Amino acid sequence: MFRRRQAEPEPPGFRGLWAAAVTPHRRERHEADHAAMLELVDRLAKSGVDGIVLLGATGEFINVKPEDRQRLLHLAIKRSRVPIIAGVSHSTLDGAVMLAEAAVDSGAVGLLLMPPYFYRYTPEDIGEFYRLFAIAIGGALPILLYNIPAFTNAIPIELARELLTSGDFAGIKDSSGDPDYLNALLAIEAPHPLSILCGNDRLFADALRNGVSGAVSGVACAVPELMLALFHAIRSNDATAAGQLESEVNAFIDWIDRFPVPVGISAACEARGDKVGPPAIPPNAEQFDSLEEFKNWFASWLPFVLNLHARSLT
Repeated sequence: MFRRRQAEPEPPGFRGLWAAAVTPHRRERHEADHAAMLELVDRLAKSGVDGIVLLGATGEFINVKPEDRQRLLHLAIKRSRVPIIAGVSHSTLDGAVMLAEAAVDSGAVGLLLMPPYFYRYTPEDIGEFYRLFAIAIGGALPILLYNIPAFTNAIPIELARELLTSGDFAGIKDSSGDPDYLNALLAIEAPHPLSILCGNDRLFADALRNGVSGAVSGVACAVPELMLALFHAIRSNDATAAGQLESEVNAFIDWIDRFPVPVGISAACEARGDKVGPPAIPPNAEQFDSLEEFKNWFASWLPFVLNLHARSLT
């Protein structure tokens, strides 16, 4: 049974720039590294992002044991100086509810839930999954739908509209990369304000210009300074700065798209001194060489980006 925390006011909605964090792993048995996660949370919180999202696709949740997911969330939420949204995606309804209960108890500000993954489900199945999850949560925390068809069943726009206008969901993180889908989300008229969050970094700039509430960014885990500078340039209508910054974002994405998710982002974090550990699957010889080339590029590119960020603050 979930209990709403009566002493706390209702969250005003999810806005601004949220960093989608990787999950550091130890070198032995690919186990989650709790201490390294806390250090990463410290860096991201100090960077100026509005919040952190843990255990989404960038967080490689599928490679983290359920008990470790609960422990990571608990430790990170207690440590963080910015709000944390908890990824509670699971292949079963019971599993998602179990993870949500731990997130509520730990003090997360919201729950991020993709449709059940691996097996194919109909839109009717997905809708019922979300409705039953909302009933189980009982309003204990705001729920964000998570549309990421590259890795699981898509949420058709008709179903997204139905769920988002039901009053049971706070919004959606759309990682589809489909601008038409995102624009359709922005056109939804709901009885309560919705948080429409862009989860695709290539669409980040245009999505902000078109009026999304904010973004959940994997790039912001590696270089939050770049995404913050772009965010502020767009919000201040500085088209010249925004154009330059958007070009740098795309240059970074061009690199990381050469690797499986989230290998490139983790490699960039490692180049910054984060203890991220090895990827779940060791790179082949060609990929290893490409990763080393990327790290060298990143090391020479990062000072330029940090300078752009510093200039954006003056």
